[in-house]
Amino acid sequence: MSVSTSPTAAGLWRRSRATVAVALLVVATAVFGALLAGGDQGRYLDPDDTSLRGSRALAELLRDRGVRVDRVDSVATAESLAREGDRLLLVGAPWNGDYSEAERLADISGDLVVVGDQPYLDVLAPAVEHDGQARLRSREPGCRLPAARAAGSAYLGGLTFKASGDSCYAGSLAVAGTVTVLGSGEFMTNQRLAEDGNAALALNLLGSRKAVTWLVPAPPRPGDDQLAGPGGRSIGELMPDNVPWAVLMAAIAVVVVALWQGRRLGPVVAERLPVVVRAAETVEGRGRLYRARRARVQAAEALRGGALDRLTPRLGLGGQPGADEVVAALAVRTGLEPGHLGAALYGPPPADDAGLVALAGYLDEIERQVREH
Repeated sequence: MSVSTSPTAAGLWRRSRATVAVALLVVATAVFGALLAGGDQGRYLDPDDTSLRGSRALAELLRDRGVRVDRVDSVATAESLAREGDRLLLVGAPWNGDYSEAERLADISGDLVVVGDQPYLDVLAPAVEHDGQARLRSREPGCRLPAARAAGSAYLGGLTFKASGDSCYAGSLAVAGTVTVLGSGEFMTNQRLAEDGNAALALNLLGSRKAVTWLVPAPPRPGDDQLAGPGGRSIGELMPDNVPWAVLMAAIAVVVVALWQGRRLGPVVAERLPVVVRAAETVEGRGRLYRARRARVQAAEALRGGALDRLTPRLGLGGQPGADEVVAALAVRTGLEPGHLGAALYGPPPADDAGLVALAGYLDEIERQVREH
């Protein structure tokens, strides 16, 4: 009768199920992370971007109203277009220019709208002061600014400001002369434009001139090592929104695999010793160690402690009896001198080996008499 040695389906499954489970966990983590990421994040407040964070819808509405929208990514182009006159300059997404370029933008004639926390806000809007932070939500204007009152409620918040002119939406919209500062540009994105009076407010703010110069961040230059940009943006601000979720999913996967594959301690198993050592040999070995180290103090303490542990129950002394109580009970029981008993049980350690031997003999005599009486 021949026995087949070929692997069976059940055996293959037992050997490979751990690998399959880990692979499925990795795939599930990747899919979940992709769903949380939501695909391409888009270019924030870019008039050519059709993602949820872009502003293509607002740019098309402005064009439908006869307002020309020019997307630019350099100060030189913005200055050139300003010569045409009757223009509004919009600085939307966090701008990546330097200080001198910010001064040139501030010198451009015409209306200026600045969105969010720009790196050189004090240069672009010197008459506006940062005042705090407000939660993004639908808000009422709460001011007399015609553009805000006509629009009604809008999705605003973020940074709040103080200005010499009107201040609307809990301070997240401030006007100082020809400069308008917004705490957030979320209401102008494709995602929020159709909510509340967001579209009306954006058109009222940006559609007051014949043309809009829409400034966007310049693309990175080849070989530019300044990843954080001149605005001093941190690594956390540059990091995509889905990175923390990916790290969290990876950590959960590691914990699950560790709990699944980790070794667990079983019940305690008693193991027989390979050699049985007699008690007398153990005592003799310890005594030799004490002698080799000349540890007469430790040896005396061991002799006295053992004697007291054996004598106390025989004397009927419960708990933790004191030295005087033990000595008095022994003197009554054995008839020995209390002074000798106290010196033997609680006195100073012997000065030499002969004294240690004598102490052991006297303690043995005390135990013998207690047993006999």
